[in-house]
Amino acid sequence: MRARTYVAASVVLALGGLGLAACGGDSSGGGGGGGGGKVTMTLWHNATTGPGVAFWQKAVKDFQAAHPTVTIKIQAIQNEDLDGKLQTALNAGSGPDLFLQRGGGKMAAMVKAGQVMDITDAVTPATRQAVGASAVAAEQIGGKTYAIPIAVLPGGFWYSQDVFTKAGITGTPATLADLQADLTKLKGVPGIAPIALGGKDAWPAAHYYYFFALRECSADTITSNATSLAFDDPCWLKAGQRLQDFVASKPFNAGFLTTSAQQGAGSSAGLLANHKAAMELMGAWDPGVIGSLTPNQKPLPDLGWFPFPDIPGGGGKPGSILGGVDGYSCSARAPKPACTDFLNFLDTTPVQEAYYTAFQAPPVNTQAQGVVTEPYLTSVMTAFNKAPFVSQWLDTEYGQSVGNALNTAVVNLMAGKGGPQDIVTAAKNAAKKA
Repeated sequence: MRARTYVAASVVLALGGLGLAACGGDSSGGGGGGGGGKVTMTLWHNATTGPGVAFWQKAVKDFQAAHPTVTIKIQAIQNEDLDGKLQTALNAGSGPDLFLQRGGGKMAAMVKAGQVMDITDAVTPATRQAVGASAVAAEQIGGKTYAIPIAVLPGGFWYSQDVFTKAGITGTPATLADLQADLTKLKGVPGIAPIALGGKDAWPAAHYYYFFALRECSADTITSNATSLAFDDPCWLKAGQRLQDFVASKPFNAGFLTTSAQQGAGSSAGLLANHKAAMELMGAWDPGVIGSLTPNQKPLPDLGWFPFPDIPGGGGKPGSILGGVDGYSCSARAPKPACTDFLNFLDTTPVQEAYYTAFQAPPVNTQAQGVVTEPYLTSVMTAFNKAPFVSQWLDTEYGQSVGNALNTAVVNLMAGKGGPQDIVTAAKNAAKKA
């Protein structure tokens, strides 16, 4: 779902205008300009404003300059619309050649349906060396590679250091009890919500349940559940109870159920960007979103980050992280040489450095990571590298059907229309239909 948008705005593009030519176009002679024939491809991404749009425009322009027989048509799809539009288009045989890949169960479903290309033999040695074996493995199923990783995007709390100081908070919370104590202090600061939450979009609300599950469930339970989708371990219910207790403490902004996550100054990211909230639980794409919503549309100067607090006695390993790696895939109908040439191009050091500059998110290329200077991003990468266990966002890991059911059930709990058992039941019922 996460996933997730890097720079957001309210742009919704209709599928009807994309056309069947998106799937491979005129691929005669195909390849990265080496076969003599012209190739037209379509790229779908979820950066809809500012530096993110400029990044993709320049990346495509530079690639086309080096591959003059290749044309890439860019389509920006608003993040909350992307998954549904993509699946509809793929099912209809009219999907894009290149598209943002969430991974996990969502990618597995595409593989099962024959909608995504096996690019194992097209990942160059240079790419493998640049991003590392673990990042490549994150885009594999059954030992075969179906996407090129582009960014490391762990989740955690993004916060305003100035607001924390104003509340008399001198450090960051290490445990859930510490966080609750800090929330009490933040409630004493007038005009500022302790935590911003864009519950309207559902998946940001579900982050809380997923992190509580990560703290209450063992790594084996989280991992094996991706195959079984059983949700039988008591930890799933306990995570819901943790969430219910947390919501009862009223930590969120007023109207959080009707607040969007990343669209406009009134969104949860906008509240943090404008010091109307102290923190937000989100993935490592958030700095770029926040920066696009500050008054001067520049990075928030007092931004900080800390991992989701541990819960002593929980079944999860302390320091475990949700988030994983985002990538880009080729559709099964794309012209393979040209498509995979572009994917490898995305992981070259200059492009990855430009990615970091545009999105303020950690690039997957380890050499490009050397240009990251912001303390909050270096903290993210340190926590990610030290984590004893890293899981994809659970609505991605467990597939779209189960993920949507989980997200909806979490929002219902937060709205007082359901409880912890309802989350587990919803997941089980969705798993039967998946």
